[in-house]
Amino acid sequence: MVSGLINANPVVYEKKERRQRPASISDADEYSAEAIDQLEVDIKDPEHPYSLEELKVISEDAIEVDDRRSYVRVTFTPTVEHCSMATVIGLCLRVKLMRSLPSRYKVDIRVAPGTHATEAAVNKQLNDKERIAAALENPNLVDMVDECLAPSYA
Repeated sequence: MVSGLINANPVVYEKKERRQRPASISDADEYSAEAIDQLEVDIKDPEHPYSLEELKVISEDAIEVDDRRSYVRVTFTPTVEHCSMATVIGLCLRVKLMRSLPSRYKVDIRVAPGTHATEAAVNKQLNDKERIAAALENPNLVDMVDECLAPSYA
């Protein structure tokens, strides 16, 4: 948990009921067809004990999947326009998808247009392979990402 919360009292929404994911065809085959949906991005907020879905940072409608082109775009909406956690949230989304999807997928992570003061800079950082690789070499940042991706936050 981060001290000095940016959004100390966020609005919390009800989480949508989820269906169980069917067993995948084969984890060993990176080219096999596999259902991809919002279950891939069920992530805890870096500041609060809520999921990104509960804070309306991410929604089903914000996830575009084109299996034929092996492309996924996730657009997220920070809770406040000056959110300093936007890059961490985007990194969490990217890492979750990197760990969940076959390597054939190109992942595009974006801040929703007009929802963040430094939207262009955040988008550039979240989609730059070298910056992502450098961020993932920082053990403190990796620990924060792993904490957000841990399944037992609810």
